[in-house]
Amino acid sequence: MVALAIFGTLCASDPAKSEEISVTQWGNSLYGLPFAVAMDKEMFQKAGISITGILGSGGGGTTVRNILASPTPYGEVAIAAALAAAREGLDLEIVNVGTRSVAESSIVTMPASPIHSLEDLVGKKIAVTSPKSVSEMLYLLDLRAKGIDASKISRVYSGGYGPGLTMLEQGAVSAAVLIEPLSIIKKAQYRTVVAARDILPPMTTSVGITTRAYAKANPDKLRAIIAGRRAGVDFIYAHPDEAAVILQKSYGLDAAVAKEAVDNMIGPKMWSDGEFNQTELDRMVDALRLIDEVKGTVDWPTLIDRTFLPADLQGKQ
Repeated sequence: MVALAIFGTLCASDPAKSEEISVTQWGNSLYGLPFAVAMDKEMFQKAGISITGILGSGGGGTTVRNILASPTPYGEVAIAAALAAAREGLDLEIVNVGTRSVAESSIVTMPASPIHSLEDLVGKKIAVTSPKSVSEMLYLLDLRAKGIDASKISRVYSGGYGPGLTMLEQGAVSAAVLIEPLSIIKKAQYRTVVAARDILPPMTTSVGITTRAYAKANPDKLRAIIAGRRAGVDFIYAHPDEAAVILQKSYGLDAAVAKEAVDNMIGPKMWSDGEFNQTELDRMVDALRLIDEVKGTVDWPTLIDRTFLPADLQGKQ
């Protein structure tokens, strides 16, 4: 029995054991590219953990619950989902920042449409994905940045980016929200009214989460995941063309689409090395108030644990 117990302990701590983690919108959003690069280049193994698979999801609270219940309870989720889960009392902590830009978001219309600016949408209808969604939040931020009263434009909830484009094509709305890489794939069919990268500042959009119990029991694994992901981020910025090839393979994209998607995110520095930036955290909280996803203040010190970050990132603010 003692021998079996020792064997079990060794297996549990074996860095070569294959593990899966979760990334929201895997295969659909660019959130996951650092993980794809880190797996392709064996960066996780070099950091001390074998990550061989990514579990995708549509996002939201279900994703958070799935992550926290998984054998390796680490995942990258939209910060809104993490904050909502924390308010529900779920046992989680935020251990790194994932993405810090909304540069992949845009609003489009039909090529022959008379809509050429957000101001032209006054009195018209726009399709956003769902109530209190990131797409609705970013749309409201766009309006605020331009000083436009949101009540003067009707919002229609389409249920997704694809259905929103169908509504646009059928004339049910005058514009629709969109996100890369879908906006690149469809760029010949629509005209961009406004790109978020042109009017909105950086803000924390996704974060890495885990359970407090897992963090206490497996600190080295967490550090290895975060370090491997960071190596993936650094590789993207140093070798964007090669990163685009990895994106193409991982997401099944056309080569030209993958390259444009990566190139578009290099300038805004979409992917964070993992450090927490208080200004960018606060910007996101302010944005979430627009859709009533946050009321009052957020107790960041209770939620955030910086100790799993590489030493040079822990003190960054």
